[in-house]
Amino acid sequence: MIGSCQLRTPAMETIGPRPPTPQDGAGHFATRWAVMIWSLVFHLSALGNTLTAWLAGRRDGEAIVLWQLLSWELSSATTSLLLLPAMFWLCARWPLHADVWRRRVPLYLAAALGWWLAHVAGMVLLRKLVYALAGSHYDFGGWPLQWFYELSKDLRTFAMLVALQHTLAWYARRRQGEAHLLAAPDEGPPEEPLDRPERFLVRKLGRDFLVATADIEWIQASGNYVNLRVRGHDYPLRSTMAAIEARLDPAVFVRIHRSYLVNLSQVQAIEPVDSGDARVHLHDATVLPCSRSHLADLRARAGRGTAAPQGETLTV
Repeated sequence: MIGSCQLRTPAMETIGPRPPTPQDGAGHFATRWAVMIWSLVFHLSALGNTLTAWLAGRRDGEAIVLWQLLSWELSSATTSLLLLPAMFWLCARWPLHADVWRRRVPLYLAAALGWWLAHVAGMVLLRKLVYALAGSHYDFGGWPLQWFYELSKDLRTFAMLVALQHTLAWYARRRQGEAHLLAAPDEGPPEEPLDRPERFLVRKLGRDFLVATADIEWIQASGNYVNLRVRGHDYPLRSTMAAIEARLDPAVFVRIHRSYLVNLSQVQAIEPVDSGDARVHLHDATVLPCSRSHLADLRARAGRGTAAPQGETLTV
């Protein structure tokens, strides 16, 4: 229940804690592990290729300059690592799922070409810099042979990166628990209204358990999913914000941002900021953003019609 309201002058700092991001939870887990795995793979591969080329040169009696070999391999690995955040963002924003992958394949093909161009440009720039510092000159080679040689390698690398990121994200959702709406029974009436679900089914590492809708503290959009926040844990649900908002009780959950819904019983205070937006402070010290387009509705519903004067915090 929403308690009585009173007004007080805000004593909070202008800059509060950051709002949660879509990379929290499963996405953060997948990204962290992907960075560690690919950092290890890229650098071990670079060192292995350098050693192989050096040994081959010794065997064939060729003059091999070790620092040049290292610059060739490490420049490629370093550029690939610098491009990883863009690939992670792509996979999080437009994931490849069974129902949409055909529509998104052209996007990933375009991204693969972008990866190729950026990777070649970046590693050539790094090599030229290293050679210049060593008092030498680097020549990448003839066009178009060298560029298309790199294309064949970069397309394979990009495909492996995307596959690993999706695999890690899938495992992270399994480890974290993925929410589902309860389906209608095969026989007889449902135990609860399907348009206003009272519980969600969460599947976690092969086990099923129920989460009460009333226990959801807030909901955040995350790509093709929404994250249900329950007692410090995020449970991803395959849905859009508009669809889940339509299924929830509007007397309990209110939209505060294009990416956020909040349970009104969790709201402690609404703090306006100079931009016209606001911060929503919850009882567990979480701070969520509230856009100006949703602020009036939130204040009215949280305060039961009591509006706070401009620049003052509404305590619920």
